[in-house]
Amino acid sequence: MASKKFMDALNLLCEEKGIEKDVFLEMLKESIAKAYKKNYMIPEANVRVEINEKTGKFRLFEIRTVVDDLEDEDLEVSLDEAREINENYQVGDIIETEADVDHIGRLAAIQTKQLFRQKIRETEKETLYNEFADKKDDIITGIVDRVEPKFAIVNIGKTGAFLGLNQQIPGETLREGQHVKVYVSDVDRGTKGTHIVVSRTEPQFVRRLFELEVPEVFDGTVEIKSVSREPGERSKVAVYTAVEGLDPIGSCVGPKGSRVKNVVDELNGEMIDIIEWSNDPVVYISHALSPSDVLTVSVNEEAHSALVIVPDDQLSLAIGKRGQNARLAVRLTGWKIDIKSLSEAKELGLMDAIAQKEESPVDDDFQDEFAQEMLNNEEVVEEPVAEQQADVKEVVEDDYDEDFEDFEDDDYSKYDEDIDYDEYDKYYDED
Repeated sequence: MASKKFMDALNLLCEEKGIEKDVFLEMLKESIAKAYKKNYMIPEANVRVEINEKTGKFRLFEIRTVVDDLEDEDLEVSLDEAREINENYQVGDIIETEADVDHIGRLAAIQTKQLFRQKIRETEKETLYNEFADKKDDIITGIVDRVEPKFAIVNIGKTGAFLGLNQQIPGETLREGQHVKVYVSDVDRGTKGTHIVVSRTEPQFVRRLFELEVPEVFDGTVEIKSVSREPGERSKVAVYTAVEGLDPIGSCVGPKGSRVKNVVDELNGEMIDIIEWSNDPVVYISHALSPSDVLTVSVNEEAHSALVIVPDDQLSLAIGKRGQNARLAVRLTGWKIDIKSLSEAKELGLMDAIAQKEESPVDDDFQDEFAQEMLNNEEVVEEPVAEQQADVKEVVEDDYDEDFEDFEDDDYSKYDEDIDYDEYDKYYDED
């Protein structure tokens, strides 16, 4: 059945499938043994297959145990019969009897081929899963094979990965044959094979892109602490370094903005704010609300919330278009953030505390006293004033709904007027 020609074909198959030759030989032996037992109606028999890799010839042996009282001829051999072969055999010894394979029929050969193909498919599935399981949460480059209205198929080597419409960056148009980077979000081994799901909208996709573009991030000198993202529009990235004298933001931006520009180009023009991380929540929240200026931040550790005061002309910038800047800051820091302008703080009866802050340096106890005074005054604010704050507070409260479906663009029109938000994206300029 097996021949030198067959072994040559087997070697080519090993190269094509990327499976080691020893694994293929074991699959072939198992397939031959199963086909032999099935064809000769001895499913319980013990069979061993031996293959000569040079000539392609194989030998098949039936394995039986020597017993006193014979019950199953397929598994056992009597002591008398065994001693006709060799008088030294004892009860419990194992006898291997070579079967005549020259007369194995065509049906057995077909069964061997079918079983062998099945084993190859199973091994391919296992190999594929093991290969991509290690690549989960990583970036790979693929070629777009097929584009449909609700999904795209990306060729990532030995298989195609599923890129759903909701995992594609809004506004980008994929084309067949296009090289594209994707983030491996899930590798599922199902009954029908290995299912690989990829994404271009995950926040971790941004992190991996910076690892590719910024050597300091790749080697761990600069650490990306957190990423928040609204795909296709804007991302915020918090970076940190323990190396004295190294600018983590400058490292990520690169010479003339070259590094961050490469990331932005891969994200189809999505803007990226890079801010410096701090273990002090006051400092961290102030940085997270950039490019807006912040006058003061008071935090409530128990509620894990923060009250932020900004200049009147910075309120629109702090909240952002349709509340985007505030939402991203919330996701980046993990703190609930309530933003108020300086005039609003005065209307709440905090004029004395604010005037003191403007006229004299802030002492160590100011933040705590100021936060407590603001919280106390909030409880007695008159209804008209509270209503004036509603639009601003809803932007960053109400559990910070990611989609903000209850709000219309008109609700934020007064925060968007006369603000050129792109003015603050200077490091995206090519010059």
